[in-house]
Amino acid sequence: MTQTFPGAAARRGVLSIDEGTTGTRAGVVLDSGAAHEVFYRSIAVSHPDDLSVEQDPMEIWTATVEVARRAVGRAREDGIEVTAVALSTQRATAMLWDRVTGRPLLPAVVWQDRRYAQELTAYEAEWDAALLARQGRPVGARSPFLWAARQIAAHPEAAEAHRAGRLLFGTVDTWLIWRLTGGAVHATTPTNAASTGGYLLEEHAWDEEWIDRLGFPLDLLPELRSDDAGFGVTDPAALGVAVPLAASMGDQHAALVALGGLAAGQGMCVYGTGAFVDAATGTTPALPRPDISGVLAQPGRRQGDISHYSLEAYTSTAGSALRWLCDDLGLFASPKELGEEAGRVPTRPGRTPRFVPALAGVRTPVWHPEATAALTGLTLATTRADLARAVLDGIAHSVCDLIDGVADTMGAPFTRLRVGGGVSGSDPLMRIQADLTGLPLERVSDSATASLRGTAYLAGVARGLWSSLEEVVEAQPHGQVFEPSLPAAERADQRAAWRDVLIAHLHDPALLPLREGAPEPHTPH
Repeated sequence: MTQTFPGAAARRGVLSIDEGTTGTRAGVVLDSGAAHEVFYRSIAVSHPDDLSVEQDPMEIWTATVEVARRAVGRAREDGIEVTAVALSTQRATAMLWDRVTGRPLLPAVVWQDRRYAQELTAYEAEWDAALLARQGRPVGARSPFLWAARQIAAHPEAAEAHRAGRLLFGTVDTWLIWRLTGGAVHATTPTNAASTGGYLLEEHAWDEEWIDRLGFPLDLLPELRSDDAGFGVTDPAALGVAVPLAASMGDQHAALVALGGLAAGQGMCVYGTGAFVDAATGTTPALPRPDISGVLAQPGRRQGDISHYSLEAYTSTAGSALRWLCDDLGLFASPKELGEEAGRVPTRPGRTPRFVPALAGVRTPVWHPEATAALTGLTLATTRADLARAVLDGIAHSVCDLIDGVADTMGAPFTRLRVGGGVSGSDPLMRIQADLTGLPLERVSDSATASLRGTAYLAGVARGLWSSLEEVVEAQPHGQVFEPSLPAAERADQRAAWRDVLIAHLHDPALLPLREGAPEPHTPH
């Protein structure tokens, strides 16, 4: 049933939960498409050793309940009618639990975990080409399925639960769906399943051959449903409301929806700790190219029986570089001060110094996970403002590499690029970014709630709150637009100079044909 609260004429909305890696937020997304008050609680991430990254599944659950109940309570106070629940989650974090007791048997393995990276390398020669063709991604450096197979083998309690038919496996969305419905539904969606490295893009099915090869028991696979297929009704004991759990999406996919990435060529860039660039590619997948590293194909969303595909590229260094320079090294008081200093330096082709922000490796345009950062071209004339400008230039060039990689994989330029995330608040960075991409960049006004709103939009369309995603997305306020001001020739010179810096720093001959504009094959790992 729909939960109606007393008071004045009720507004309607979707209770949306956004469970991220370091925290969970929840709020009601109103029928206007705007988010009502949003509540947040942080979540711990542990690092038992250099390669392992873990979380407590029960902490994820209790944080979700806390913020969701607070959002429901505020809706009650303000006379808002909650018509459905929507869920967006961190993607490849996985766990094993007992269906009878409801208790996790082990800590969750977080998507950043690399404990099996070296072992997975042995599969690349045989499997990369096949997986790229049918999943849109290579073997990669993580596998929740390999992790689960090893845990079942190593822990008698997990093995016994499996033999007794009590063991359940899933990513965070599966865990929360199961808990929110009182154990009634054990399912996942394409935008979450794809991140596990086990989803067949065009078949909307598990890649059972690959999953079985990793030793994972196929009987533990959750049911695959479309992102908006519905997942039963929420248990009143969990959230205090019994309403349809109408949609579930991976967080970046939900953000792409909210930022207007609905039709082919429409994209987003979210600047946070790192930077994600995503673009919609239509109802036919644009598969990765062997000469472009780090660009993955995936389902952008599966709405009804139709899959809408997307491409994604990622760099781990954006806000993390600013934090390192300001907080760790103390070179600037704050990112704001760094931006102000950078704004004092005019744009000049080939200007030195140069900063390569590879503090956690390079993925695109070539794969160098072991790469380190570099600051070059210093002279006695170098000023503090020059250093600040070099830092923003380096971040902008790195993001431009992602944008170029996605566009080249699409085989077409972006038709629109909206940007968000905390680091996008820097006007100097956005002006540099627009110049280097040659594209107008629209900075949306409420990017912090993009994942929250995107999955709520999908749920609301499914439940009749809006007639289409286009209706609600285009009704949102437009943001500030940063127009490129560099002439095309100067832009090309700056991008070529950046590629020279990468060639010199990474010593990678694969960059030479890219420097000359004639791509040659380079296999991503």
